[in-house]
Amino acid sequence: MKTRVLSGLAMVPLLALVYLGGYPLLALCVIIAVIGIKEFYDGFNAMGIKPCHLIAYASVFVLYLINAAAPGNFQMICAWLAGSIMISSLYMFKTTERTPADAMATMVGIIYVIFFSFHVVLVDQTYPVMIWMVLLTAFCTDIFAYFSGYFFGKHKLCPTLSPKKTIEGAVGGTLGTVICSGIFGYFVVPEIWWQCLIMGFVAAIFSQFGDLTASAYKRKMGIKDYGNLIPGHGGIMDRFDSVLFTAPVIYYYIALVLN
Repeated sequence: MKTRVLSGLAMVPLLALVYLGGYPLLALCVIIAVIGIKEFYDGFNAMGIKPCHLIAYASVFVLYLINAAAPGNFQMICAWLAGSIMISSLYMFKTTERTPADAMATMVGIIYVIFFSFHVVLVDQTYPVMIWMVLLTAFCTDIFAYFSGYFFGKHKLCPTLSPKKTIEGAVGGTLGTVICSGIFGYFVVPEIWWQCLIMGFVAAIFSQFGDLTASAYKRKMGIKDYGNLIPGHGGIMDRFDSVLFTAPVIYYYIALVLN
């Protein structure tokens, strides 16, 4: 636990980039996408599936180039997504060396890691202060679930995916996040504080889905962690797996409800 806590504290300076927003945050998202896709594809490599790193890296470059040229242009983003899927499909044309699984893994990585993490940028461009809700719901859920499970956990939540997670931890993580979201809303965006309660509740649930999804992938890949970049936490994907789910939840709530 000590290593996990110290590593978590070592990442606190990254919050400065979140506070600055704009290009510093965008650069952070690019780094997370690039490292995250490598870790994710390495996991597929461990099970004999060979996604194309080059296609994924090119997708990152094109997506953020599109965003720089036309921020928030959803027609261009949809074109990028369709193009990435098409090119990933072309990857298996060399049938003597590649399989449909290689192409599908390439697509999944682009959507799951690159596209989902891009929603952090979309939140920053749409309602900048709510970027804190993305992080708050992801990390508070993790923290409150951990300690609730540690002190009160008795009933296993998903033993086949994550043996240490408990129902009590999941409930504690959700309640703790709702409370923190309400406090955030009351002091930072009082005009929508009660909406923050709703976002906190929904995002806390999806945060845990994000964590369990990452665990499911790791189980099938036969790996314990996606990497060892962050001692006590694993890789970038191990630390930001929940954010991959909370960022879209917060963004689409803003886009569909608040705007």
